[in-house]
Amino acid sequence: MKKLLTTLLVAAACVMTAGAANPYDNPDTIYVSRDGTGQFRTISEAVEVCRAFMSYHKVIYVKNGVYKEKLIIPSWLTNIEICGQSADGTIITYDDHANIRRTETGQPMGTFRTYTVKVEGCDIKFKNITIENNAARLGQAVALHTEGDRLVFTGCRLLGNQDTVYTGMGDTRLYFDNCYIEGTTDFIFGPSTAWFENCEIHSKQNSYITAASTPEGTRYGYVFNRCRLTAAAGVDKVYLGRPWRPWAHTLFMNCEMGAHIVPAGWHNWGDTANEKTARYEEYNNSGAGASTAQRVGWSRQLTKKEAAQVTTDNVFTINDKWTVK
Repeated sequence: MKKLLTTLLVAAACVMTAGAANPYDNPDTIYVSRDGTGQFRTISEAVEVCRAFMSYHKVIYVKNGVYKEKLIIPSWLTNIEICGQSADGTIITYDDHANIRRTETGQPMGTFRTYTVKVEGCDIKFKNITIENNAARLGQAVALHTEGDRLVFTGCRLLGNQDTVYTGMGDTRLYFDNCYIEGTTDFIFGPSTAWFENCEIHSKQNSYITAASTPEGTRYGYVFNRCRLTAAAGVDKVYLGRPWRPWAHTLFMNCEMGAHIVPAGWHNWGDTANEKTARYEEYNNSGAGASTAQRVGWSRQLTKKEAAQVTTDNVFTINDKWTVK
């Protein structure tokens, strides 16, 4: 009897220990700081302790500092918010570019491996943080690569040159609110459905802002609402977009466009066939670059009635409905 009781107590202790094995398995905030005053010194370490497929909201608070790491938010993580102490002071950075030779093969890395941050999980939020690829201008260099659905970026700075933001999965939904995004060529590109609200879109050289590859059956690709299109000194010939794939969709509405936007507005990527399929739209824009008098004939201006239907609820209803909180 005594032996049986001892066995039961040991078993119970094991169950209790197993249940409490991860002290971070709760809805509370965990802290990251490069100076060692947080629970972790890297964001990757904090991500690693988060429970898979969480049903509750968990915050990873990142104190000001420069975090040189190639960060992946894996597909089994959900409901995580990575919040920086300040957008200017909390910086995730790396410096891979497409023409770096891979050690294992000797072949160029290619665009899609160059990310600084890759988000595979769904229902992830980044707030008040800088994501940067600071590689030299030697090839494509992605700062942010997204694959998850229902991703939110608030008050973030996304810095790079060519291919800064890659929205990498069709029929996934992204919301960028009050962000600063800069780059040189095609610096917002990919097949996702993304809404940019009150963002600054900054061109660093004469080139193209967007290169959408919206799937044929998807109504909306990129929607820019109440954004400001700015440029570096001397930049005076920038296109709103060109179609990476034939059915590209991009809409600018209620935006302020600087004089660097070319009168034609849009480019066909050297293929007149794209003019029959690409869906390039504008509505109620202002500024020196917003004149529609010389826009390409295969783009279109929305009517007031059509524009009224462009809401986040409508844009983000694809396979189901998502209301941004």
